Amino acid sequence: MSPPKSFVTGAAGFIGSHLVDELIAAGHSVVALDDLSGGFKENVNPKAKFFQGSILDQGLLQELFEKNRFDYVFHLAAYAAEGLSHFIRHFNYQNNLLGSINLINLSVRYEIRCFVFTSSIAVYGKNQLPMSEATTPLPEDPYGVAKYAVELDLRAAHEMFGLNSIVFRPHNVYGERQNIADRYRNVVGIFMNNILQSKALPIFGDGQQTRAFSHIQDVAPLIARSIEFKEAWNETFNIGADHPYTVNELAQAVLTAMQTDLPVEHLAARSEVVHAYASHEKVTQFFGPQPETSLEDGLSQMVAWVKATGPRPSGRFGAIEIKKNLPASWNI
Repeated sequence: MSPPKSFVTGAAGFIGSHLVDELIAAGHSVVALDDLSGGFKENVNPKAKFFQGSILDQGLLQELFEKNRFDYVFHLAAYAAEGLSHFIRHFNYQNNLLGSINLINLSVRYEIRCFVFTSSIAVYGKNQLPMSEATTPLPEDPYGVAKYAVELDLRAAHEMFGLNSIVFRPHNVYGERQNIADRYRNVVGIFMNNILQSKALPIFGDGQQTRAFSHIQDVAPLIARSIEFKEAWNETFNIGADHPYTVNELAQAVLTAMQTDLPVEHLAARSEVVHAYASHEKVTQFFGPQPETSLEDGLSQMVAWVKATGPRPSGRFGAIEIKKNLPASWNI
């Protein structure tokens, strides 16, 4: 029997590269696609066939689907900056929504077995806590809107064409290979990159926002093996850690993990959901009890990688579309 053929988008990125590792370990033949806008080619497992390109390139996608006849598509390519998405609306919808539709169209045409999509708990907005899959999403930002629109389109594609899918809504994932140079997202990486440069840790507002921080090894393995559970096809799952922390508590935990006492710098509050953490009863029901790496252990693992990798320069996003109400620290 030939190995299953899987296509992974965003494969040079943080979660995507770990997913490629898991699929290859499980015996999949993997084609990996990434435009390297936020990922790094060295992240990609050498056993995967890597292509540099965009999910907006319909010609390239058509060629890859035609030549490889994939069994599964794992779609992780996205620019996942919730706060910044207000100010890059066209870019956000083009990359996070229209690019996804290109993949869904081809998945229907080539009759792939299951389309696995990494959405986000950003779809919930400021709904009841903990956020549950039974809650009707009301996203607060364009990033969440785009993610939820893809979820709805997958549902419509299943009803019209029989396309099977699994939707995961991960949240605040951190760990080795995270792009610590991105100043607009991934607070753990931002904190660690600043510490490597002896800079203060920036916190928007009073730091009492709460999030549950999820280590990559509690997320990627489940996404990879989810396709083996037919009863999970055409279902949606929150995935990640249960225990929420304030951003202030996170900052202190990172400082402790990196053995430093650099200061925290509180910046003007920005428009964001204040409290966001999810229920994971459904994922346990379908897949059994899930591991949860403690924040202390997860940060320790990431610190070892960050120190070995070193700091990375943080550039500005080059195509801000709306500057009104843009946080001052993002306009420097």
